[in-house]
Amino acid sequence: MGRAAHVRPVCRVAFAGLMLICFSGLALGKDADDGDEESAKTASTPNLYLDLRTNYGTFPAGSLSIGFGGFGFGGHPALSALAGFSRFSNLATPPAFSSPSSQSIGLDVPLTIDLNDRVSVYGGFSASASRTDLSDWSALTIYSWNVGFQADVYQQNGGSIPTITLQSTLTLPVPHATLPTTSLNTILEFDYALNADETRGLLAGVQHTGVAVDSGFVRINPNVVGYVGGYYQWDNNWKFSGRLGVQSFGGAQLLNRTSFEPFTQPIVRLDLDRMDDDDNRLFGITAMISWVPKPSYQLTVRTPLYLVKN
Repeated sequence: MGRAAHVRPVCRVAFAGLMLICFSGLALGKDADDGDEESAKTASTPNLYLDLRTNYGTFPAGSLSIGFGGFGFGGHPALSALAGFSRFSNLATPPAFSSPSSQSIGLDVPLTIDLNDRVSVYGGFSASASRTDLSDWSALTIYSWNVGFQADVYQQNGGSIPTITLQSTLTLPVPHATLPTTSLNTILEFDYALNADETRGLLAGVQHTGVAVDSGFVRINPNVVGYVGGYYQWDNNWKFSGRLGVQSFGGAQLLNRTSFEPFTQPIVRLDLDRMDDDDNRLFGITAMISWVPKPSYQLTVRTPLYLVKN
């Protein structure tokens, strides 16, 4: 059975979920603003911005690179950004079977719309250039398109139940890709605020990444990450978040042989973000170490460009 047969159901589910979240978010925003004309007018203008992310990553020899972002954490501002763990998860880096050690420079360009304070949708492209010990830097090339959403399914608002955030990103390859893959990355995160201002709190979550390869000779099994962490935001609106987790990769097969063994290894992510008074990210930097099973490093700089901002 080809990749298309596996991918179509995934795309349909993701699209249906995206539409449901969008309409639900609009309804929630409307209900929350009933009876307050001024608030309704403000909420009717959503944030619109390019959430630019520039990243640099290293991959050890003999590793399978199917997406540092896909294997990492995603995010929300209260999550520190599931990338404060940022506002949104990193979009996946290009799939590649890597034998020599390599480095890559990438650019993620998702156009993001905050429909209200609970729901955001985004879509865009990712590009990268890379080099190995055996080759020079390649040209910067677009390798995937991405679409997704992030929604607060439940907000704590001073209660005893933590905020529950769901985020899902569907990544599609560009035409004529060397090894076309489609991935669905889903994150469920719990954020328990320790004070009324929600400037410090505890985090816990799980991330699942599934990859479908357009080849009858290659199979990549799912990757699952479970993590815990916390965050602290100072009065000057600088925010620090940290997450420590365990990553379990099911391995990959090439020509019915196990080319990449399954592994369970730690993963660490640290975020430093500059927020405004409305909890919008103005600048962010993320450092992540993932053992795959040898250490792989990624540094990401986030520079949102607001076209419309409340």
